[in-house]
Amino acid sequence: MNALGKSDLKVSEISFGCMSLGENQSHASHLLRKAFDNGINFFDTADLYDKGMNETYVGEALKSVRKEIVLATKVGNQWRPDGNGWAWNPSKEYILKAVEQSLRRLQTDYIDLYQLHGGTIEDPIDETIEAFELLKQQGKIRWYGISSIRPNVIREYIKRSSIVSVMMQYSLLDHRPEEEILKLLADHHISVISRGALAQGRLLGKKEGDYLQFSSSEVLKAAKAIHKLAGKLDTSDTAVALAYVLENRAVASAVTGFRTEEQLDQGLSILKNRPKLSPDELQVLRTQVRSFTYDSHR
Repeated sequence: MNALGKSDLKVSEISFGCMSLGENQSHASHLLRKAFDNGINFFDTADLYDKGMNETYVGEALKSVRKEIVLATKVGNQWRPDGNGWAWNPSKEYILKAVEQSLRRLQTDYIDLYQLHGGTIEDPIDETIEAFELLKQQGKIRWYGISSIRPNVIREYIKRSSIVSVMMQYSLLDHRPEEEILKLLADHHISVISRGALAQGRLLGKKEGDYLQFSSSEVLKAAKAIHKLAGKLDTSDTAVALAYVLENRAVASAVTGFRTEEQLDQGLSILKNRPKLSPDELQVLRTQVRSFTYDSHR
């Protein structure tokens, strides 16, 4: 288990990204309970997913083990009245209203980690922080964080709030956080919750085509490097892709989506026996992709 920033929360290195659960509640419940029974204690959802139904499934499946898990959800995307899409709303009024609905759907009276689901530098940031701090005082949330890849937003929350985590996309093919943000967060004892470590399956060779600013040939080169190292270490490509992210001192947990039992079994195997990559092995992987950095929101 890893400490989540300055909080008293301890989270499993592999966490369950619940967005991928789908609409079959029985299947979802089975996967969630199996994950818990085998060492995953950190479950991440959002009020946006399936218009709240995802929170309902998670709450129902895990209510009997509520005190043994770290339950995270997100706020800030407000569904339009007609149900056709959503709008960004980081206002204090909305957050204080939305948390009540999440608590009800999750069948709990507190959320371990409440996260702002996005954010821009134009947001009323102090007002948003006030909402989270008030919820902490009321005992409705234990800690809070943000989900963002925007360096300018992250820096403002570091300066102005008591966030304990930042969820962000991070992988061998999206190593933009390595430029400055990972070190900055680690230096302030704020943990990264990584997502997208497999680059939508491209690092496993399961998808072809461009990814971000990388051409299909560059993506294939990275996938081959992962595969070669996996063979050397007698482990899976997935394990190496996740290990690349988890070796960074800023990263507390890698959020992983499990749609099938086979995927979950693989994730549980990695949780129990993750390969440790040496600095030289990390460097070999890193040299297979050209560097790039955030070009906006800096």
